[in-house]
Amino acid sequence: MQLLGFLIGALAAGAQAASTSNATKFTSFAQNLGLSAANTRALAARYAKADDSVAILNVACLTAQGMLGTANVDTSPLNQTIVDINWSESCYAEPYCIIQPEEAQDVSTAVKVIDFFQVKFAVRSGGHSPNPGWSSIGSQGILIDLSKLSSVSLSSDGKVASVGPGLRWGEVTEALDPEKAVVLGGRLPSVGVGGLILGGGYHHLSTRYGLAADNVHNFEVVLSNGTIVDANAGQNNDLFRALKGGGPNFGIVSRYDLNTVPVYEIWAEMRYYSTDQAPAVLDAFTEWQLNGASDVKSIVALDISLTSIVIGLVYSEPAVQPSAFAPFYDLEPLSIPVPGMNTTFVVIDELLASAFPTAEARHDYRGCSTRINANLTRDVYDYWVEKAQAAYEATGVNQTFSLQYVGENLIQKGIENGGNSLNIPSGPQQWWTTIVDWENEADDEAARSVSIETTTYWKTLAQERGLDVPFMYMNDASRDQNPLESYGAKSLKQLKATSKKYDPTQMLQRLQNNGFLLSKA
Repeated sequence: MQLLGFLIGALAAGAQAASTSNATKFTSFAQNLGLSAANTRALAARYAKADDSVAILNVACLTAQGMLGTANVDTSPLNQTIVDINWSESCYAEPYCIIQPEEAQDVSTAVKVIDFFQVKFAVRSGGHSPNPGWSSIGSQGILIDLSKLSSVSLSSDGKVASVGPGLRWGEVTEALDPEKAVVLGGRLPSVGVGGLILGGGYHHLSTRYGLAADNVHNFEVVLSNGTIVDANAGQNNDLFRALKGGGPNFGIVSRYDLNTVPVYEIWAEMRYYSTDQAPAVLDAFTEWQLNGASDVKSIVALDISLTSIVIGLVYSEPAVQPSAFAPFYDLEPLSIPVPGMNTTFVVIDELLASAFPTAEARHDYRGCSTRINANLTRDVYDYWVEKAQAAYEATGVNQTFSLQYVGENLIQKGIENGGNSLNIPSGPQQWWTTIVDWENEADDEAARSVSIETTTYWKTLAQERGLDVPFMYMNDASRDQNPLESYGAKSLKQLKATSKKYDPTQMLQRLQNNGFLLSKA
């Protein structure tokens, strides 16, 4: 009995010592953070008693709220409008609390709080990824929502636009339009700024100027210890290169300074074809890639669904029926809802928002890369359409078949503009992607099976015919794909070294909820 009493006393003393230690550590941290004395005392006492992950999360959220205010830190009951901003219903999740920074220093505070308490977190720019947990997190962690980082400004010489990560690309285009300034970003106006650039970013002007990431002048980045740094061609160059396509592995970007391009008025046309014309349309697209795309001012958007084919033609200067698009002029469309006209990207955004409305549903997408070959493309399309139609009849799932042209000029622009982390293989290629939309969680596996089986078929056929490209575009990659690994061993080694340099404790790899993380590559 005497021994038992001694042990109980020793355990109690140990617990008391740990509580005192926690309170002391928190007090020091809170004082350095600038938390008020009253809040520091109250939260130190609460932290001393926190004996599980939920209690610790609670103190973390209250600490952030004490620093940033109730308007910028939402605690239970949460604002459901903010919770459910994500594009895909499969990504809906209710975090323990939501931090909405208004400036880089607020992001720094949020990161310091998360690092001190060692709690899980997710970062959301536009929330357009359909991969569960990439930009959302459940009650086990904190969501950093960047939507209040939404400013746009133009340098006095008009050469650089500074853009907040919380904006959508349609908002950026609209804000810069009065100055006739254009930057490379996303083609769909509803897509968020941050995630798109960190994954690469394919734009209407990419055949001419490269990916959106290759047109970044400077990143303002909050590192894992809360330090705010700039990364550009002359400062933290290794970080600058890594951020261009390297995903969420190096810090939270709080501002993107983007180079403007000398393009304002463009030519555009939209054509609709019947699905019976799919083989002819795919052949026309192949012919454009092999011949017409040598005119880098031309770009073609191709989107085939189970009910229609949409072709968007864009030429990056005023024109009259550019000859680069000749293969499509020879095909009789069902209709031309937007006849060829000289216009601007603001109008293009309006047209695309109407043609591709955002709808509440579960979504997925998937990617694959190959060399350009008409027979390969038609063979895979035939395989895909049969399976997609069967899946639609079984579950109501809708999906698309889309191709994006990647030529030598796009790849070269990345090299010329300081390099990037993607290490895209040289030579003309096409990146296939699909968007999958369905309603019921019970159909998740069936809905995703078509794209999974199709990418396997693409790779098998391409390898058999010597047409495979061992590259995966991050912004089209699904949750079970591994784009970082596809960048090649040398690039992956450099990315991991950069990660360890700027995040020595690997906080982003350990605490970030999910995403294309280097720790998984």
